[in-house]
Amino acid sequence: MEITVTVPDDLVAPLLLPGPEPTRAALEAIGLEAYRRRRITGYQLRVLLGIGTRYELDGFLKQHEIYDYTIDGFGRDLATIRERDQDPER
Repeated sequence: MEITVTVPDDLVAPLLLPGPEPTRAALEAIGLEAYRRRRITGYQLRVLLGIGTRYELDGFLKQHEIYDYTIDGFGRDLATIRERDQDPER
């Protein structure tokens, strides 16, 4: 599917940051927002943006300050730390 977006000339500069060409920037923005809202998976985002590996996707997400660290993940990490603190052999 092809989508065309028209932006008023006086808004182009503030909307577009240095970096990828405008079409790519728009595609990335749409994909990142869908990923943030959990409407698409990491795999689907990779396919949409042509990112080859999960490792590369992680780097891309980090550049855009999107982290998959959830409260559940934090809880598991905290439990592991507490468990190790109580183990006298460590």
